[in-house]
Amino acid sequence: MKFIQQAYKGNNEWWAYLVTLIIVFFGWQFFGVIPLTIVALQYSEDMGEFMMAANDNFTSLGIDSNLYLLLVIATFFGGLIALFMGIKYIHKRKIVTLTTSRNKIDWGRILYAFTVWAIIGLIMVYVDYYLEPQSYEWNFKPVPFFTLVLISFLFLPIQTSMEELLFRGYLMQGFGTWFKNALVPLVLTSVIFGLLHGLNPEVEKLGWITMVYYIGTGLLLGILTLMDEGTELALGFHAANNIVAAVLVTTNWTVFQTEALLIDISEPSVNWEMFVPVFILFPLVLLIFSRKYEWTNWREKLTGKIQKPIEFDEDKFIA
Repeated sequence: MKFIQQAYKGNNEWWAYLVTLIIVFFGWQFFGVIPLTIVALQYSEDMGEFMMAANDNFTSLGIDSNLYLLLVIATFFGGLIALFMGIKYIHKRKIVTLTTSRNKIDWGRILYAFTVWAIIGLIMVYVDYYLEPQSYEWNFKPVPFFTLVLISFLFLPIQTSMEELLFRGYLMQGFGTWFKNALVPLVLTSVIFGLLHGLNPEVEKLGWITMVYYIGTGLLLGILTLMDEGTELALGFHAANNIVAAVLVTTNWTVFQTEALLIDISEPSVNWEMFVPVFILFPLVLLIFSRKYEWTNWREKLTGKIQKPIEFDEDKFIA
């Protein structure tokens, strides 16, 4: 059973996707934002300051960076719960079908992908620090740092999992069953994933060339999902990517300003760090995973046709 075909185990009508996406939007951008809004109101002197800060994602209010990170993660938690509700009660299928084509989630795959990319991320940071130490300031503050580590490992995977299950899970399956092939959802989810990250302040500083990295990352995660018939590797990879970024290096112009070990004080610029992952490290990751899990039949899995399995022709949905 292919991963995309898991969508046929439940209600796969177009209206179910529309309703679920609306619910996810409200869960993410309205209900999930309530904790952040309450805290922002407490930090604001009046409603005018609150409204002005809202245009800057409330970062100008001086909210503690660890608290702010936790509150932002809470918005993704709202979206994730909404997505689960849509799968269970609107699509009427098991939540596990959103994650994998296996009978249960393979946590070993998640841990393996996390470990591989975390090690590579650590090496990348070390190499850049070694080559350009003048671009960094040491920022170790024991209590804020270890609080950040705790938040990152316990809660940051909520944010990465919500993105992965929405793009590489829900939309990948939806587009795949609509267009009846694997290539279209791979491209569409990668482009949409990249364009949504266009709202990040990094794009304003560096320009739309950053889409090479964001869309390239989306393509890698999509390929991992299709080749491995599940999102486990993508979940582990994405979690490692964001945790390493949050804990090790911060700047004053990226989407998250954290109590990381290092502060990058260099002027924002497009350099080798943006292109090395996409054109060197991502292919390396694919090679490592393909050898580990003995992937074959790449063309069929990445571009093949998607058909409704015979055993799901009847309207017998799984609650």
